[in-house]
Amino acid sequence: MKVSVIVPALDEAACIAAAIHSVRADAEVIVADGGSRDGTREQAAAAGARVISSPRGRGPQLRRGAEEATGDWLVFLHADTRLEAGWCEALRRLPGAVVGGAFRLAIDSPRPAYRWIETGVALRCRWLGLAYGDQALFARRAAYEAAGGFPPLPLMEDLAFVRRLRRVGPLAYLGSRAFTSPRRWERHGVVSTLLRNWWTLGLYAAGRSPERLARSYQAHR
Repeated sequence: MKVSVIVPALDEAACIAAAIHSVRADAEVIVADGGSRDGTREQAAAAGARVISSPRGRGPQLRRGAEEATGDWLVFLHADTRLEAGWCEALRRLPGAVVGGAFRLAIDSPRPAYRWIETGVALRCRWLGLAYGDQALFARRAAYEAAGGFPPLPLMEDLAFVRRLRRVGPLAYLGSRAFTSPRRWERHGVVSTLLRNWWTLGLYAAGRSPERLARSYQAHR
């Protein structure tokens, strides 16, 4: 059973190689680049990935990468995230009824505050069945296509996709960890970032368009 890993990237030269190296031995790796100017494409190719060009935006880039992938399983990995050894075996052991899911979030920092965030994410997955992109979402190709794939949204594409996928069949949340960079929490502070994320999620649930949310998010960054 072949596995393809799709990595959306934009100016991620500092971390793209680590993400690719964490999965390259077990999977086809496709980097969907949104117009990087910092050497991301060269770093990705040197690490063993196939690099393709895509319209900018995480949703469009994920969708473009999936179009080029040839695997029976599709894994969507952020450029600042790496998967724990054994991830592929865990994926292949899933029962046939499972159509997709995500890995266990692990923030790549020893700060105690991040253990609380990880616990909260685990509870959210268990109680609400919702995973975000920094957990490395995955789906069987047939289920991905049945769900309509990633919507070409500039923000909240992960939540929209998981909602689509849940209508196709049951999801699984694996114990293998997805180690993600703490940079977004470090940049603005843990509490501020959490509040901002919850506020954005609330606006999205209330009907605010992803395009408007993306403009606000970029201004905050």
